[in-house]
Amino acid sequence: MNETPLDKFVADKGQSEAARLLRVTAPAIYKALSAKRDIRVLELPDGTFKANELRPFPSQKIGCLAFSWETVCSA
Repeated sequence: MNETPLDKFVADKGQSEAARLLRVTAPAIYKALSAKRDIRVLELPDGTFKANELRPFPSQKIGCLAFSWETVCSA
């Protein structure tokens, strides 16, 4: 399987085609690129594509405290 960063995948295929191949909308692709999310696209043996996001664990926004009954985030 070949792994490609989302930005290179979009540069090669175009935003609309990348969205179609990943079964998402073009605005979702735009938003992921704008947020600089670490998304990798895999080409599967059958020729389809799958995307995975790499995120730190635990994945919380900076300035957020998680409680069992609520989440409080500083502005």
